[in-house]
Amino acid sequence: MGLQVEFCGEWYDLDEAQPFQIGREGDLEVDENPYLHRRFLTINYHEGLWWLENVGSRLSATVSDGEGNVQAWLAPGARLPLVFAHTTVLFTAGPTTYELGIVGDEPTFTSAVNEHTEVGETTIGPVTFTDSQKLLILSLAEPVLRGRGSTASIPTSADAAKRLGWSITRFNRKLDNVCEKLSRHGVRGLRGGQQQLAVNRRARLVEHSVASRLVVAADLELLEKNAEEVAAAAAAAAEVERSEQSTQAVKVD
Repeated sequence: MGLQVEFCGEWYDLDEAQPFQIGREGDLEVDENPYLHRRFLTINYHEGLWWLENVGSRLSATVSDGEGNVQAWLAPGARLPLVFAHTTVLFTAGPTTYELGIVGDEPTFTSAVNEHTEVGETTIGPVTFTDSQKLLILSLAEPVLRGRGSTASIPTSADAAKRLGWSITRFNRKLDNVCEKLSRHGVRGLRGGQQQLAVNRRARLVEHSVASRLVVAADLELLEKNAEEVAAAAAAAAEVERSEQSTQAVKVD
């Protein structure tokens, strides 16, 4: 079974007799990012299957099939068989999120096409999101969705809130709600210790959302529509303020 790895438009052919190393150094030198392990992921061929293993000590990776129907969180020390025709791997080191693809010519498993029905709210499997919650996810995932297959920096909460025209308090409250909702449905990595939210929850939320196709590039038009509505509301408010100031000036005269 042949296997290839794609990263930023470059393709690597793997040899069954030779482990393939991914990290700051190795067969695939991802980046000189100091937050990235020198050796992070390894792909090995063993007993008739290709395996993806996390050989790092701190970072985790989000792994999914090409359709986003099956997803796993690959923690340090864990490994997974690569059984799909196309596997997507997303991981974050420091402020940067990376995406690579793994393609096999003889998949041992084929997933069914996942069909969604949207009525009013956005439904992904058992999780239902309001329009504002989806906008929040999009505001964080936007750089990754616009640069699929490469690298991207996840916005800070302040920058994402500004993109939406929200206060940082409103943004953080809705981020809490989204993370709580996904955590209750079994999504790992969004909580730290007991009753605590994970420090890197924004990165994990983006990885999960993109890998599972909770949000896709076509959804970005919702961000643009929201930006237009925010700008129109601001212009209307400014016009009202100018009108009130003009009326007050006339009264003074």
